[in-house]
Amino acid sequence: MIEVKLHDIGEGMSEGEILQYFVKVGDQVDMDQPLVEVQTDKVAAEIAAPQAGIVKAIEAKPGETIAVGTTLIVLESEGAMRPSEISHTAVAVAEAPPKTEKKAPARSLQRVLAAPYTRKIAREHGIDITDVVGTGPGGRVLDEDVYAFVQQQSAPEKTPAVEKIVPAPVSPQTSTKTMPFTGRRKQIAKKMTESIYTIPHVTHFEEADVTALIAWRKQCKEAGRAFSLSAYFVKTLALTLRDFPIFNAELDEEQGEIRLHEYCHIGLATEAKEGLIVPVLKHVEQKSLLEIDQEMKVLTKKAQDNELSAAQLQGGTFTVSNVGPLGGIGATPIINAPQTALMAIHKTKRRPIVTANDEITIGDVMTMSLSFDHRVADGATAVAFTNRWVTLLEDPTILALELI
Repeated sequence: MIEVKLHDIGEGMSEGEILQYFVKVGDQVDMDQPLVEVQTDKVAAEIAAPQAGIVKAIEAKPGETIAVGTTLIVLESEGAMRPSEISHTAVAVAEAPPKTEKKAPARSLQRVLAAPYTRKIAREHGIDITDVVGTGPGGRVLDEDVYAFVQQQSAPEKTPAVEKIVPAPVSPQTSTKTMPFTGRRKQIAKKMTESIYTIPHVTHFEEADVTALIAWRKQCKEAGRAFSLSAYFVKTLALTLRDFPIFNAELDEEQGEIRLHEYCHIGLATEAKEGLIVPVLKHVEQKSLLEIDQEMKVLTKKAQDNELSAAQLQGGTFTVSNVGPLGGIGATPIINAPQTALMAIHKTKRRPIVTANDEITIGDVMTMSLSFDHRVADGATAVAFTNRWVTLLEDPTILALELI
């Protein structure tokens, strides 16, 4: 017998929620065939069969949250049939009456190709995804296929005309709608609760005049070197973290040490259909603005399409949350533990600015909020950190000097 267990498929993972099984008891499976889909706090992942065999038992139910190391499925290695099984099969074949009428072919036992989010849509509508005909590459079931199937199933059947009956008026009643608190939403809640109750959060607010930065970016675009402001934010934060490594660190209380990372892996807080997710842009300190801009677009698209790999969600040392395009002038973001800090970038507004010569001009002012772990860093250090970053934001020529 082989026990297929929930193994650690993500950094810091301790448990997962069972979304669905692709097999049932008695099924014969091949090596590497997906058996079950599990939702962790970061991704929906499939666990495959370690070798070929027959499913003898399923130990946990869909919707159940289980710890790492828990047995999910018990497999029996493939082998020759016992004599009694062979005899029984032979008798069954001998006694079977001849087929006289055509029957619909049995449904293929092959696994349906579909993204985890597509499967979720099917589950929420009570649809067996194997009944849906896929129109994507290789027969892959798309979101649109599921919605079309739902509409087809819910279409009213034509019935003979009958006398219209007007129902008696009923008194208005209040109603309450519900939505499932499962999957990524539940995992986000768990992680945020652990972070806020474990880390003593402090949030420092600051603002920067980014008028010169916006003008310089426009010049670069006209010269054929376009990049997003988000890419500039990430690059300059990496430079600032180099000068203040305490914010690019991780506290290990059990070992009694603070680990200062020499590399800079920036997490990009991204809003997706299933909830917040944080892909990680690795080695920002080694990349150019244009490289950062391109990789950020790729990671963001994958996050929104739920196509990120586990490796693309691991190893972050600092997180950036750019909510400026959505609006808002401030927030107190929750740290992505076990990291030490998170920088939230807020809306940029045109407003009056008093210059060093006491003159009033109109400029672009951006607000920011830095949440940090007060066990690791102090307020004065946080102010110095943001001041250094503001300098790079307000005068983009300094970036060129830093890279020489």
